[in-house]
Order: sequence, then structure tokens, then C-alpha cells
Amino acid sequence: MSKIKICGLSRMEDIAAVNRCRPDYIGFVFAKSRRQVTPERAGELKGALDAGIQAVGVFVNAPPDEIAALAGEGLMDLVQLHGEEDEAAVRQVKALTGLPVIKALRVDSRESVRPWQDSAADYLLLDNGPGGTGQPFDWSLLPEMHRPYFLAGGLCIENLPAALALSPYCLDVSSGAETGGVKDADKIEQIVRMVRKG
Repeated sequence: MSKIKICGLSRMEDIAAVNRCRPDYIGFVFAKSRRQVTPERAGELKGALDAGIQAVGVFVNAPPDEIAALAGEGLMDLVQLHGEEDEAAVRQVKALTGLPVIKALRVDSRESVRPWQDSAADYLLLDNGPGGTGQPFDWSLLPEMHRPYFLAGGLCIENLPAALALSPYCLDVSSGAETGGVKDADKIEQIVRMVRKG
């Protein structure tokens, strides 16, 4: 059964919503984005998060020592690298933080993922473009995966059944769990319920 991540939480209302329906993961975006949170805000949100839900810190081309400093404050349980980070950066972040690392990849051809199949990253995340586009990539480009992966990019209630049929390790939903640019508790609940039912 696939797991579910709700990414881009920034309000206490978002935390209350996920605490009720309990996805496997949530994401705090530290990179520049309309969903960006400060370390202080992330600390407040993480403090209110149910201990059974793992928090993912999302970074784009951030210095590894900066990531390690925030990880040392207990703001996250996993690190997501969503920029142009190379394999050396993945290994450095793992060594500095001691946390599992998710490396995001842009899928624009069948060859996009091949160089990363043996990466030290604990998980790969397959996305459309730089992330945050709200659009899925062409799933027919998905190569045979030899390792667990997160599927992201334009996931929403309407296309979740088709996404689940691809058997990803985890579905990563952000804009699809929003209404008017903010997280929607009803959509979050419906998405988590759909994933749990498979």
C-alpha cells in the first residue's frame, strides 16, 4: 500500500487537519516559495504535530551545513533536496544530519532517473519541472524503478486512482490538497482516505 505525504504546511490549521487524518509524512518548505516557512514557524508547527507523522524539510540548493543546522533543531525527520544537488551533496547531507534523504528529480525523459537509480539517497522523488508546478509529468515516461520512490507533481483527488495504480512508495500532494492557495482540511481528509483504501 502506498504512503501519503501532504507537503507545504504553514498554518496551525494545517497541522490540526493532518493530526486528524494522519498521513505518513508532511512537508515544511524552507526554500523560497509561497509555502515557505521560517525555522521559527516550522518549530511551532512541528511541536504541535502528532508524533506518529514524520516531517520532511524541503530545500532547494541550500548549503549542507545550513540544512544540518536546522535538522539539529529537531525541525524534521527527513530531508528533501529539490534543486540541482548532485550525488556528493546527497552524501554530505546524509553524513551531516544523520537523517534519511529524499532526492527530487525532474522527469522529462525515460533517461532522467537512470543515473540516480544507485544514489545514496534513501528515496527518489519524481516530479514535473522544479516542483510546485501543479502539473503532473507524463507518467508513461516512468522507467522501471528498482527502489522506492515518491510520486509528485499535480496529484489531486481526480488523478489519485491512476497514480496509485503505479504503486509508488508514497504519493506527495501539495496544491491538490488546497483551495484558493491554502490547505483544505476536507481535501486532505479525502486524499488520505483514498490512499488508505488503495
